[in-house]
Amino acid sequence: MTGISKSKLALIIEYDGTRFCGSQRQGKGVTVQSELELALQKLTGAAIRVNLSSRTDAGVSALGQVASFRNASTVPLEKVVKGLNHYLPEDIAVQAVCRIPDDLDVRRHAVSREYRYRIWNSPMPSPVMERHAHLVSGALDEGLMDTAARMLIGTHDLVSFASRMAKFEKTTVRSVHEAGVSREGKEILFRIVAGSFLPHQVRNTVGALIRVGRGKMTLEEFGELLETKIPGTAGPAVPGRGLCLVRINYLRDLGDYNENL
Repeated sequence: MTGISKSKLALIIEYDGTRFCGSQRQGKGVTVQSELELALQKLTGAAIRVNLSSRTDAGVSALGQVASFRNASTVPLEKVVKGLNHYLPEDIAVQAVCRIPDDLDVRRHAVSREYRYRIWNSPMPSPVMERHAHLVSGALDEGLMDTAARMLIGTHDLVSFASRMAKFEKTTVRSVHEAGVSREGKEILFRIVAGSFLPHQVRNTVGALIRVGRGKMTLEEFGELLETKIPGTAGPAVPGRGLCLVRINYLRDLGDYNENL
């Protein structure tokens, strides 16, 4: 990496994805990127394009999304967080800002991404959990689900867990560093850390894990999904509202480049 840039900044963003059409700017609909760019324009008076570290679908939330942009304004760094949060809607908040090297690409240079999916396993709905968890009323065996989830650890062709209609990059092989399922009371949590993900991979994976937990798919059948290599074989995809992007990991913590303010 080159030296620390005076103009390239990285933001750590938290957002409730309920009302957004996704993170990336689209032809229509409100997105996290469009709201960030609008707030930046109000703060700086300039049209600034931001680059997001990871794409999230409609309804998906984030605790640690990273956005970078080049700052040509005269707004002092220590006022960026407060200024942006003043202009941003209540469902998006900047948690930190730091200067980063000019050649650090927050998307391409991410070494891993961590997601979690929340399942509310109860015969009764929970108004409090409804916005950020998927209700499954029938019994689920989280032990079997955890065993199945751990089969994903390693390097595999995960095309069976991707959307049938997805447009793929050069390869559908992905490296999963951590994966597992745990329960606390009525809440079941799926956690996965990987270098990158295929379209709808996590939501299709959770759909398959629920089938395992219900006894509608054996562990052997789940393992066969790694060999099938047919898009859309896993699933069905669960709703986006239970999914959250927890953290983006780099070779160095972004805060190490420059003091967080």
